[in-house]
Amino acid sequence: MSLRILKFLPLAAVLCACGPDDSATVGRFGLDVTMSRAVASEVHALQVSVLKDGSRRSCTELQRTCLNTQVKREDLVVLEDVRGNEGRALRFTVDLAAMQNGVGQALEVDVPVGRDYALVIEAIAVGSPSRFLGSSCNYLKVVNSGDNVPVVAAPLVLTEQSCDPSISP
Repeated sequence: MSLRILKFLPLAAVLCACGPDDSATVGRFGLDVTMSRAVASEVHALQVSVLKDGSRRSCTELQRTCLNTQVKREDLVVLEDVRGNEGRALRFTVDLAAMQNGVGQALEVDVPVGRDYALVIEAIAVGSPSRFLGSSCNYLKVVNSGDNVPVVAAPLVLTEQSCDPSISP
């Protein structure tokens, strides 16, 4: 497969309080994702993960192959989506019709308040077993409760690999 780029437009870090008990421990990231029409039909899901000690990691290296083959499970923070699903990686099924029409897809992820994270978004191919298509990586210096500075995701570079990107909760 030739190298292709998926464009991720504003990955807005809109952090809001999630209730009185949670407001000091999590921040919610709104993720607006769009991709080129040429590759949208190949992508079935987007897998979102956040790693501890982000500044020690090379985003270039993390994007070469499946994240789960490069890091320890305990290096991944536990995330939660708006439905209450928790895991060290959250998968979001891609709305292919919207993507092919140039419309983005909104995702929301609760991330623990903290410092020095790396955000990795992996594109997963249609079919079974899961197949890695490529990933995007950004450094998150600080996740605060309340509002945070918006983040624009790095372009997702497709580098298809035969590895299974599945990460257990």
